[in-house]
Amino acid sequence: MVTAIVFIKAEVARIPEVAEAIADLRGVTEVYSVTGAIDLIALVRVTSHEQVAEVVADQLNKVPGVLSTETHIAFRAYSSHDLEAAFALGAD
Repeated sequence: MVTAIVFIKAEVARIPEVAEAIADLRGVTEVYSVTGAIDLIALVRVTSHEQVAEVVADQLNKVPGVLSTETHIAFRAYSSHDLEAAFALGAD
């Protein structure tokens, strides 16, 4: 499984519509509106790097209202559950 985190700048007046359109794309699992220099963050989860390109370059970038994107590929995933398990080692 390949996970990509996509930072998205969108037309301010269209952020809700852009977010909904992106969330409807196959391969996009979550879209968050955020504060700061970007407007939205989308999580893309697919089985290959080629599919990341299909989702981001071929679809997401073409959603009306998307101004620019920056894509980051995740190497490893960590969660609070994983961290709790790691810190619990030898606690008995």
